Amino acid sequence: IARRQRQMCIRDRQQAKQIGIFIKDNNIPIDRVISSEWCRCKETAIIAFNKYETKSFLNSFFSAKFASNKNKQIYDLKKYINEWNGDNNLVLVTHYVTIQEVLNITSSSGELIIADKNFNILARQNF
Repeated sequence: IARRQRQMCIRDRQQAKQIGIFIKDNNIPIDRVISSEWCRCKETAIIAFNKYETKSFLNSFFSAKFASNKNKQIYDLKKYINEWNGDNNLVLVTHYVTIQEVLNITSSSGELIIADKNFNILARQNF
């Protein structure tokens, strides 16, 4: 799978670095960083936050090959967030299709979207 995934370009890496700087400069406390298992998301997480764990419910389901996973992934994602009880922020590094399905918005590459546990959008920032 990894050889078929689109790799990050220089601009993508710069955006990931800028997100990490933004979080640090604004003293935003992070409890956990969770990433899709796909290469671009993992690379974004390591550049921006220097740590992450993966969860399959954040994987893309855009292609026909993975479309059948969509309902279970969204269910598992919502369940995970509903059960989240950390004192600080939970960061999810995922794909636009997942964001669109859960938040009902379109997103851009390198965009930070802040939402509450009820999936209400609080803020958006492009890098």
